Amino acid sequence: LVRMQFLQILSRKPGKLEMLFQIPFCQKQFPFTCLATSACIYSKKKKANSYEQVDQEKYKNLVYSVTSYKTSAQTPETIFEEDNLLYGPPDKHRHPVKAGTKTPKKWVPLINPNKRIPPLNSDSNLPRKITLQKTKMPSVTHILQQTLSPQQVFYLERWKQKMIVELGKDGFEKYTKNLFLQGELFHSALESIFLSEEKAKEKGKDGVISGYLSSVEHVLEDISEVQALESGVHHETLQYLGLVDCVAKYRGQLCVIDWKTSEKPKPFLKNTYDNPLQVAAYIGAINHDANYDFQVHCGLIVVAYKNGSPAHPHFMDPDLCSQYWNKWLLRLEEYMDRN
Repeated sequence: LVRMQFLQILSRKPGKLEMLFQIPFCQKQFPFTCLATSACIYSKKKKANSYEQVDQEKYKNLVYSVTSYKTSAQTPETIFEEDNLLYGPPDKHRHPVKAGTKTPKKWVPLINPNKRIPPLNSDSNLPRKITLQKTKMPSVTHILQQTLSPQQVFYLERWKQKMIVELGKDGFEKYTKNLFLQGELFHSALESIFLSEEKAKEKGKDGVISGYLSSVEHVLEDISEVQALESGVHHETLQYLGLVDCVAKYRGQLCVIDWKTSEKPKPFLKNTYDNPLQVAAYIGAINHDANYDFQVHCGLIVVAYKNGSPAHPHFMDPDLCSQYWNKWLLRLEEYMDRN
């Protein structure tokens, strides 16, 4: 063991081990020729260690302070003291603010607190159908179209270009006209059904809208006490107008009902894009319109499908309507600022 340690010491100095094997002592004591190979390896010049040039005496205290503690000297108390010094005392009464929440500058409530509701009149059984007056007030549809987000505009334009590539420009125009015509026929057929007119059966046989009518059959069973059909509304305070599809009770709750047609399934309310804002705008308009002697608190969006698959009814309770009413006021404010 002593001899091996001696060899290790010599191996650290280039040339020393080689000299050892040139003397007779080495030949007698270490007759193994395999050690000559190791001597060649260790004969290479060893790279200088940069740490050897460091003034260890100068940094002795620093090295000692780092290596003398195996664990951190901090305690929960010292951590709190350090945080208090850096960031100030914690505010326990501060509530987190949701990102992106905005409130409109001009707030008008969804429900009109000044509107008086007269007692029910049994003589007026027919739903209201007020003609939409042509004025300078913008419509709900126009306001929503003019305040689309850049992302919405991008996806709409991309869909349009895709359809033009598939159908051609003339084919796309014909396609959009057919969609508009089918929507008109569908709304007209529903109006006839609610008025219990015989021509509703004839329209139901039409192949163009028969799928849509089959799609909403299960929803129609839950609708009663129709108050308005294809009726014009306007908000006297906020100065906008619109045409409401239907106001009726859905499962006992009076709602503004918006009928939509779609070729693709829309099982969730978020799939209807700006339709909830449209419904909220109509609810607010009815509640502030003197032509209507009632107030509405809820909404319903019914998405009917051309292939006859069951329609998706999306019910909007008062809380949800209030949320979309706030979003509508922001869109209306944006439109007014632009114009």
